[in-house]
Amino acid sequence: MSPSVGLAVIHLFCKTTPAYDAEAFVGAVKNAENAGVSVVTVAMLGHKADVAVMATSADMRPLKSLQTALQHAGLSIADSYVSLTEVSEYAKGVPEEMLNARLYPQLPPPGKNAWCFYPMSKRREPEQNWFTLPFEKRSELMMEHGKSGRTFAGRVVQVVTGSAGLDDYEWGVTLFAVNPDDLKEVVYTMRFDEASAVYAEFGPFYTGMVTPVEQLAQQI
Repeated sequence: MSPSVGLAVIHLFCKTTPAYDAEAFVGAVKNAENAGVSVVTVAMLGHKADVAVMATSADMRPLKSLQTALQHAGLSIADSYVSLTEVSEYAKGVPEEMLNARLYPQLPPPGKNAWCFYPMSKRREPEQNWFTLPFEKRSELMMEHGKSGRTFAGRVVQVVTGSAGLDDYEWGVTLFAVNPDDLKEVVYTMRFDEASAVYAEFGPFYTGMVTPVEQLAQQI
């Protein structure tokens, strides 16, 4: 089952169990890659998970196979997120190569091993309802938001995926950065934009370090 445009995306946040098998973990990732899946493996910090696996594919079924193989390798999935790559409705006038980069991102970006993920939605409160704003106003606010993000060009790569109808929030945001403080600074800076300060709701944050699967499998 494939999206008509773009890629299916899954984030899996896993903990080890007594049945954990490092060789099987590596094999699960390699088999997925051989099936055309792009996989990013992350050594996680904190209690929420030991490892994160972010995977993109033109077909959802190989993502399910990867998920099953990770479980068979003795990894328990503590949390997950399902989404699709997308082009924002506010991206009018953006060059085609930039649009394609959003729909078909090449991951992980080289040299950016600091990693975090969080889901988010727009508020629907009576006095703060994003979806009752005119399109022109929403577009203006998102232009401001995007301008703030572009000040981090070269330091941070942001991958925003759509999850309305697929998971609990409306978007998933994955950040790849040069340094961990770049993650903190970009999120802090962009929260002052009206689109975020007034209209955004955030879910839990997951933070870690992009790590090759062969190395990661021996560390967890």
